[in-house]
Amino acid sequence: MTTQFDFSRYEFAPVIRLPASYEVFDFTKGYDPDRAREGEYGIGRYNEKRPGMYQTALFTGDPAGARNIHVGIDISGPVGTPVHAFYEGRVFLAGINPAAGDYGGTLITEHELGGRKIWALHGHLSHASVLNRRVGDAFKKGDVIATLGNKAENGGWNPHLHFQLSWQKPERCDLPGAVNEKDLEQALEVYPDPRLVLGPLY
Repeated sequence: MTTQFDFSRYEFAPVIRLPASYEVFDFTKGYDPDRAREGEYGIGRYNEKRPGMYQTALFTGDPAGARNIHVGIDISGPVGTPVHAFYEGRVFLAGINPAAGDYGGTLITEHELGGRKIWALHGHLSHASVLNRRVGDAFKKGDVIATLGNKAENGGWNPHLHFQLSWQKPERCDLPGAVNEKDLEQALEVYPDPRLVLGPLY
């Protein structure tokens, strides 16, 4: 799917305005939520296997194996950081995914590129910013569409945005942000690399 579409024909806005310098995280050796960080901003990588990171029932109950390969991009920042629309579009779904380890406040937007629809999930948002959105609300490229939530409302994670693209229309306000080895090949086709619209973050 990805190879048949030329994203380079379009100009996109950053979803979070990053400083000139930020950390690129490496979760391939595990995850320590209390690790010393270089700053408030950082990037978690796409198609990265993260052993031991996803330990809640949401991820460990799959009989096909651990869901520990990340198919979005994480952008960490302070609580309340504005999240911008990468392109013009509309609100497709908005809601709260409250389970431990889940997205918390979640917003899915719908966009049209050259007559083709693509959806974007924004996870770990503040509940207030999500509950202010209405299905069908239109926005322009660069508009603020939400803000980052805190650990108490974002599934228990350090504050960050999970950003994920999907060629497949979501059936509910959710997408699998991490998949198992068995489903990886198909997932990479359905959920293309977010750097296609976010630019070369790492």
